[in-house]
Amino acid sequence: MAGAPAGGAELFFERLTGALLHAGDTVLPVIRRDSARAARLRAAGASPVELAFGNPLDLLTGPRLAAMLRQFGPQVAVAWMSRAARFAPRGPWVLVGRLGGFYDLAYFQRCDHLAGNTHGIVEWMADQGWPAERVHYLPNFVPDLAGTPPAPRSSLGVPESALMVLALGRLHQDKAFDVLIRALSRLPHVHLVIAGDGPERARLTRLAQKQDASSRLHLLGWRNDTGALLAAADVLACPSRIEPLGNVVLEAWSARRPVVATSVHGPSELITPNQTGLLIPTEDPTSLADALASVLEDKSQAATLAEAGRARYEACFAEAPVVALWRRFLASVEKP
Repeated sequence: MAGAPAGGAELFFERLTGALLHAGDTVLPVIRRDSARAARLRAAGASPVELAFGNPLDLLTGPRLAAMLRQFGPQVAVAWMSRAARFAPRGPWVLVGRLGGFYDLAYFQRCDHLAGNTHGIVEWMADQGWPAERVHYLPNFVPDLAGTPPAPRSSLGVPESALMVLALGRLHQDKAFDVLIRALSRLPHVHLVIAGDGPERARLTRLAQKQDASSRLHLLGWRNDTGALLAAADVLACPSRIEPLGNVVLEAWSARRPVVATSVHGPSELITPNQTGLLIPTEDPTSLADALASVLEDKSQAATLAEAGRARYEACFAEAPVVALWRRFLASVEKP
């Protein structure tokens, strides 16, 4: 896996590695150099190998990776996203490319099979010409966050009596936190907490000032206490313009929190409207504000959405069913 230091796909790689090891499988994680990630993998019981996974002029990673795989002798090698697939060599092992988005499939041309974490991605891969029997649905799981003690509102800058909307993710245009801040200006008694960092931070700060909402916007930076933040929140907002899956939706369901999300690819596949969450159009701060207000003001609706989301999480996105699905796939997949 050669991904970024932070991100949903990268985090799930770490979670799945630990879960497979805990289940008794032998796993060798090979990662782009990242001391923090390597430390977390070691804490999970793995012995990670770090390689450069550099630009196209990196002539060393490919041969080193091939030699490492030959020595390890895996039954299956999983190339986790595009950069890893570009370096992944063919061999006696089954090579699986794992996609968490609509990536350029040219990177995966050496793969024997492809796996996507949504049904939509799987259908898209087949539409691109991959044989249906060689594309597979393998979902993500998130930890069980129910019962996590809430983060003290005072530590977030939020009054104890205030209504609190939480958003999680990189501060990037794809996440549309600018739309959420515009919605905040229509919710005068609501505080918005965003956990994440990225290139949009300064622009979002200026926008909140312009919208006269800066006193009710709290940008926390990256946090590792997702469960505590969700427990402190009244509702999770996912206003994304682009969201191939939406791990944050799964995390909110796990924590029994209602979800309001835009009807982009991932959330619209996950959420049954008005049952496991509310879906609203993209780029529409008024609809977003109205949906958030509806959940915040109607505690019965909020509880019903939260419980239905929790049931969907337990059935489809908890660790046990997802790891069982991955293990069956890895034990049975064969070269074409």
